[in-house]
Amino acid sequence: MSKQHPLLAPALLALAICALPGCQRAASADADTPEAPPPALQAGALHFAPGHPQLALLALAPARAAQELQVDLPAKLVWNEERTQRIYPAFAGRVTALRADLGQQVQAGQALALLASPEFGQAQADTARAQADLRLAQQVLARQQQLLAAGIIARKDLEQAQADAARAQAEAARAAARTRLYGSSAQVDQQLALTSSMAGWVVERNLNPGQELRPDQGGPGNPALFVITDPRQLWVQIDAREGDLASLRPGDAFTLQVAAYPGEVFRGHVTASADAIDPQTRTIKVRGVIDNPERRLKAEMLATAQVGENRSAGVLLPAEAVVLDGGQHRVWVQSAPGVFAPRSVQLAHEGPREVIVSAGLQAGEQVVASNVLLLAQQWRALVQDGAAAGGAPSDKGRTP
Repeated sequence: MSKQHPLLAPALLALAICALPGCQRAASADADTPEAPPPALQAGALHFAPGHPQLALLALAPARAAQELQVDLPAKLVWNEERTQRIYPAFAGRVTALRADLGQQVQAGQALALLASPEFGQAQADTARAQADLRLAQQVLARQQQLLAAGIIARKDLEQAQADAARAQAEAARAAARTRLYGSSAQVDQQLALTSSMAGWVVERNLNPGQELRPDQGGPGNPALFVITDPRQLWVQIDAREGDLASLRPGDAFTLQVAAYPGEVFRGHVTASADAIDPQTRTIKVRGVIDNPERRLKAEMLATAQVGENRSAGVLLPAEAVVLDGGQHRVWVQSAPGVFAPRSVQLAHEGPREVIVSAGLQAGEQVVASNVLLLAQQWRALVQDGAAAGGAPSDKGRTP
């Protein structure tokens, strides 16, 4: 067994003796601190004793007269359809070459892809045949004019030749216009070029080399082969409520916030709104436009549109001040220092940050804006205890 140092035992004893009075004083101080009394339920209100520690947890906010309210509405960014082209195949064929890719800037008339298309080759052959028929009809017409001048044929033969030439000319023009719409009509090469009729950027590509295409692949439900758009201006689709339409008329301004750029605000204006309410969401589709010169905003981004609405009637409160109790909205109003009473109110607008109370509250009254559920829980407990005891609930929790 090891021996203790001769000076260690006296030192430990002295330390214990010195610490004992401090511990006794701390325990005595805790015992002398009185526990905060519970609030009293008197005359339909909760009464807290002056200096009650719970009062520091109850932040108050004044009911302000509503003038202009910033309303947040869900929105989504989409391509500007007035600056967008979706390209579908007009003839069946096989992709032989790709000339544009995703994110590439293209010019009007630029070829995006080449197809080997027998169907387009047939259209080119029809054009060549129509032009040959036109040349023959014109030669027959010239010959008939000479024969009529020599008195060899009747005038009706010349008129028939003139009609044949006019029909041939119309057919040649029709066939040439068709092939010129989709590609070259100078020769029969079966090479169909998918071209863009506008300048912009390739934002979608849905074809690969060697892929077989058919005209019935286009239309609703099928993706376009190419989507060309100018992303420097986007459309904003806003889901508005009926009460928001007065502030979302064509020309009205709004601000936009997206999660990708916190703290930044983008500005746009309303261009159109729907004439019907969506039966599923009970909202109205409102379309706006927003400039995007640096192309930072992307299509299909979810956003929040903020609209300033003029609400002259009612009072404005923080949304945290209102609780829903059994289908009824309530607030807690301070009638005197430390005295809080519940009051039923009617809401004219309910937003994520602020609400407008149309009835039940006056401007200037002080309401509890934090820890409201704590007050409601204490109220409910005092009422239930008073009912179980068979006494008056207003006397439960009375401070001495």
